Amino acid sequence: MTDRRDATKGSVLTEAILESISDGVFTVDPDWRITSFNRAATLITGVESGEAIGRLCSDVFRSSMCESQCALRETMKTGRPVTGRSGYIVRSDGNRVPISTFTAVLRDFRGKITGGVETFRDLSEVAALRHELEARGRTGEMVSRSPLMERVFEIMPAIATSPSTVLIQGETGTGKELLARTIHSMGPRHDGPFVAVNCGALPDTLLESELFGYKVGAFTGAVKDKPGRFALARNGTLFLDEIGEVSPALQARLLRVLQDKTFEPLGSVSQESTDARIIAATNADLREEISTGRFREDLYYRVNVVRIELPPLRRRKEDIPLLTAGFVEKFNLLHGRSIQGVSPEVLSLLMAHDWPGNIRELENVVERAFVMCTEGCIGVGHLPDELTAASLFSSIDPGNLRAHQLLDARMITASLERNGFNRTAAARELGIHITTLFRRMKRLGMTLPNRDGRSRDRSIQ
Repeated sequence: MTDRRDATKGSVLTEAILESISDGVFTVDPDWRITSFNRAATLITGVESGEAIGRLCSDVFRSSMCESQCALRETMKTGRPVTGRSGYIVRSDGNRVPISTFTAVLRDFRGKITGGVETFRDLSEVAALRHELEARGRTGEMVSRSPLMERVFEIMPAIATSPSTVLIQGETGTGKELLARTIHSMGPRHDGPFVAVNCGALPDTLLESELFGYKVGAFTGAVKDKPGRFALARNGTLFLDEIGEVSPALQARLLRVLQDKTFEPLGSVSQESTDARIIAATNADLREEISTGRFREDLYYRVNVVRIELPPLRRRKEDIPLLTAGFVEKFNLLHGRSIQGVSPEVLSLLMAHDWPGNIRELENVVERAFVMCTEGCIGVGHLPDELTAASLFSSIDPGNLRAHQLLDARMITASLERNGFNRTAAARELGIHITTLFRRMKRLGMTLPNRDGRSRDRSIQ
């Protein structure tokens, strides 16, 4: 009798504890039917306890994880708890709620699994705060917290409302087309077309017909009229990417369009007009191109009315965490995954990389990691060799090294490459003794290359 009273008291105490906590808690039996549902679970889901108990948990929660990444199913199968898995549930009113989940199995006094328990936390406020912080560094589709990009964001509204020609300069992969689209979307022509053409991807004759169009019979195969990009961009924006690749002959025709807003399609005897706003972009130094005669100076002054310089990613590394999180969110939607982000070690390696391919290279790295990583966080082992210093020393296992060790290996690798694999010169550059260099390489599991760099071409002094 005493044992029964004690069990009843324990049950009441457990229920009181569950009802007092702010996290949602529910339990299921082996058939996945809910056996308990606390007050916080009702507040988060909008489903009353009496309505939830006895129903399948997937019918109550309609979660993003119910199909392929159910944390509770994984725990029931393996017996191991799952901690901090992110996803979302759909409330009874149809709204999505971001959550993080924690799971464990329930066992009887014999140790047999009798069900499972899941605790879930509402992350709506955290998500709202994150979006608010991101919005502070966002202009259109562009995000940044870099002081260099803040200057660009500050002048963009004025540039967007102006009809002036814009020249965007920046290295490959810095987001020149995205900037051009943002300017277009913020301006009075946002309802008009945005027409882009890569001037460096087409031969001269084809580029001319693409820009200006042609009339039937203009050349063999011209069986009907075709409007060019200048015509298609009327009342909108024409984006001329890699304008530095245009030949001098075609530059003369472009100059006339920019001056008079008129052009002649191939095979036409009459002029047509365009009111398209011109945004040009290049990764070349047009001043240097002018000095070598490859770019017309008068065309340069026509396109260089308003100039925006996009900094490379290596000069705005404070944006790497923000950009990485954005790419993770993007690929989660595209691939139907719930990758939680990147590990601190991965973020350290991303911050240390020089990114010659800029934002496009970073996006490619994240996309590759999605191929290698199926759940949880993106780890060091999901990164390509060039970020983990394994490209030169194949014996390195990046999964067994910490971030600072991988950075050390990359620094040693780069120094050896710069010094032609001369160990003494590399050690001198690193400010350490050669025996210290050998010791570090051995500790990192780095295999010395066959050549030692000591033999040199004597013609080079």
